[in-house]
Amino acid sequence: IVMLMVLCPPLAWAREIQPHFLQYHKGECHFFNGTERVRLLDRHFYNGEEYVRFDSDWGEYRAVTELGRPSAEHWNSQKEILERRRAEVDRVCRHNYGVGESFTVQRRVEPIVTV
Repeated sequence: IVMLMVLCPPLAWAREIQPHFLQYHKGECHFFNGTERVRLLDRHFYNGEEYVRFDSDWGEYRAVTELGRPSAEHWNSQKEILERRRAEVDRVCRHNYGVGESFTVQRRVEPIVTV
């Protein structure tokens, strides 16, 4: 269990460890009025259930379930982790908006609707 704690603390705190599981994380950039307001979400999932999330509006990690509480507490205690995550709003989201703007935002097609 020590190795499991190092590699993935949420798995070590789980009551029953399944022989097969899926753990992943998803980064999302949400844009409002271009880049006037940008929101970054860093969401972590275990077997399809979100357990902890960083939200740039909060500036910290928050547990979504009890499984996420130890991770949120650990990551929030690490100043470097929080600074890096907060900086991703500009470094990742705003940067990528500029890269993809010409073929996403500026490409507008009139919807075709038949009733």
